[in-house]
Amino acid sequence: MTRRTSSETPPAHDPLHVQQQQQGLQQQGEHAHSHQHHHNHQHNNDTAQPSAAHSHHLHHHHHDTSEAVTTAASTAVDAADENGANAEEIESLKAIIKDLEEFEFSVGVSEDRNKRCRRSMEDTHAFIYNYEGITGHGFFAIFDGHAGKAAADWCGQHFHEVLGSILEEKGDLPETDFQDIVNEAFLEADQQLAEALKQGRSSGCTAIVAYIRKEGDKRVLYTGNVGDARAVLCHGNKAIRLSYDHKGSDHTEAQRILDVGGFVMNNRVNGVLSVTRALGDSSMKEFVIGSPYTTRTELGADCPYLILACDGLWDVCSDQEAVELIQEVADPTKASRLLLDHALQKFSTDNISVMVVRLGLDQ
Repeated sequence: MTRRTSSETPPAHDPLHVQQQQQGLQQQGEHAHSHQHHHNHQHNNDTAQPSAAHSHHLHHHHHDTSEAVTTAASTAVDAADENGANAEEIESLKAIIKDLEEFEFSVGVSEDRNKRCRRSMEDTHAFIYNYEGITGHGFFAIFDGHAGKAAADWCGQHFHEVLGSILEEKGDLPETDFQDIVNEAFLEADQQLAEALKQGRSSGCTAIVAYIRKEGDKRVLYTGNVGDARAVLCHGNKAIRLSYDHKGSDHTEAQRILDVGGFVMNNRVNGVLSVTRALGDSSMKEFVIGSPYTTRTELGADCPYLILACDGLWDVCSDQEAVELIQEVADPTKASRLLLDHALQKFSTDNISVMVVRLGLDQ
């Protein structure tokens, strides 16, 4: 099933249950905050950095260590019981075990400044297991900054809070459309970012955000993006793009900018910016809007992993090539590093950030 709200042609999709939306107009979201245990990471050094995965309760580096951690937690329960621990402490330990047994994600991140071409690292990323305290829910994002890293840093620290506050307000309502919630989160984050960066109005970032939740007996993936950071889902042996490249070279995007009084020169908005949608960029917000392209996809056992990456990868690697490169790599950290090394070998000229999410449905 496909749902569209713009005249452009979205990326081609396999016969997955995918819904797509592109919002062309700004809408204002509610202003609110919530706090969530999460991981976000930025680097300014020269070497690729694989990042450790985090769960809501315990930290571990690889998904396959969870069995050992579960065993240790079970031993702790037995010891607590023998030592006369109170019921509340024992129940807390049992809750940790339950979370670990149901733990369904494994994340690997690799990033590199690309010192041959870039003097600074302007990418950030964030991921949260058991997002909003719900087992099996997850938040994953990459933000690719331009004109400084202020916007990307802010999004890495706060986007999950913006989305979480909207989910808290509307997530339990029966009529809730979670694609609309992702859209609202982008617009609200864009508004809050403008307030936060009043002294740095030129800073902005592209964004790719993935939110996974359980809906009945289904696992559903929602994505939203602005700019040219991309999400690619492996479906069987095929790459399914779950994002849209908002660039000046895109005819529909170029026409939108012309319609509001701007121009595109050398595929750049007003001759300056290569992406036509972004978070931040307040001085160009009339043209460079924060309205995302969103998708909804029902995941199955034939969807083993998801790749999120900035254009530092996609400028030199096709969606299908990326899927094929890591198809036989079980460890997501090794998979993300493999894609990063491939981009460097292909002479990418940008910062490179790659996140691989093993979905665990094929295990």
